[in-house]
Amino acid sequence: MELKTYLDSVQPLDEAAMAAARERQAQLAKPPGSLGRLEDLSIQLAGITGKVHNKIEKKHLLVFAADNGVVAEGVSSAPQSVTLMQTINLTRHKTGASTLCKHFGCDITVCDVGVNADIKESAVLNRKIAYGTQNIVNGPAMSREQAIQAILTGIQFAQTTDADVIGIGEMGIGNTTTSSAVLSVLLDADVEAVTGRGGGITDASFLKKKQVIKDAIAINRPEQNDVIDVLSKVGGFDIAAMCGAFIGAAVTRRPVVIDGFISAVAALCACKLCPNVKGYLIPSHASYEIGYRLAMDAMELQPLFLLGMRLGEGSGCPLAFEILTAACAIINDMATFDQAGIDDGYLDEIREGDKFSVEGAK
Repeated sequence: MELKTYLDSVQPLDEAAMAAARERQAQLAKPPGSLGRLEDLSIQLAGITGKVHNKIEKKHLLVFAADNGVVAEGVSSAPQSVTLMQTINLTRHKTGASTLCKHFGCDITVCDVGVNADIKESAVLNRKIAYGTQNIVNGPAMSREQAIQAILTGIQFAQTTDADVIGIGEMGIGNTTTSSAVLSVLLDADVEAVTGRGGGITDASFLKKKQVIKDAIAINRPEQNDVIDVLSKVGGFDIAAMCGAFIGAAVTRRPVVIDGFISAVAALCACKLCPNVKGYLIPSHASYEIGYRLAMDAMELQPLFLLGMRLGEGSGCPLAFEILTAACAIINDMATFDQAGIDDGYLDEIREGDKFSVEGAK
């Protein structure tokens, strides 16, 4: 019932504010639509906050860390101990994502929801549900109650920050395997179509990874239309908590940035639980993982940039935050035609339709 209360509280975007933002964009001294996604983002932000003029000053990356029992099957090149070490290193600005956060002045908080070790680093927020999940080829990853606990943990964690924008990342060896399993079930997609090599594995390990996912789905038989069942049977504590964080951001009407593949699968879970969450989502980079595109298509979203990234951790979020600040700068500070002393009557005919596309151009 607590989860249902949160899901029911997520409101659709403010259409009146979005209409006002579109009108503002039309008044700015530029050809219609010439700033592309920056214009779209400013309009989306208006729908999220209910205000035409927004500022992105405080930015916060939330990272959820957990271990996955499926690593016992040899699906990852890295040992499970890497989860613990990188969870700590994230708080010390020694990883890719945390280095970018430091560079751009973003806050970062790491939350342990299931690392298979006792973490003595005080900077890591302890919300441990268990010491890692169970091996999904032997049965469910977790109980249904644990899955709900993880989702609620993510919701409540996202609500505690006062940031203007939130990014969602993860740390957990083996979580490309669990993410692929969750995505395969939710989209009824072939395992081969959603499974990549993660952090890099040999051909033999890659074949085994795909077979492990097939076996886990066959053994656990998760219900496609029950997101919590899917997460509990073949998911992970990190994915479930990330799913909750996307919901939590939407509950508090703040934009929330998707990182890469694992983050995208968690966002899809959130949208399946609460369709209104979609309006609050902002994808960052196009992940190198092959399942990413299917997750994006399912949510009808397009990433902001293509950099060939596949690190995870939330590394795309600090970059996307900067694009959002640019979108705010345009709608807030750019001169209107009147302010620029330009008669925009020459655009009347152009505004009647698409006069910019070139037929046959790609």
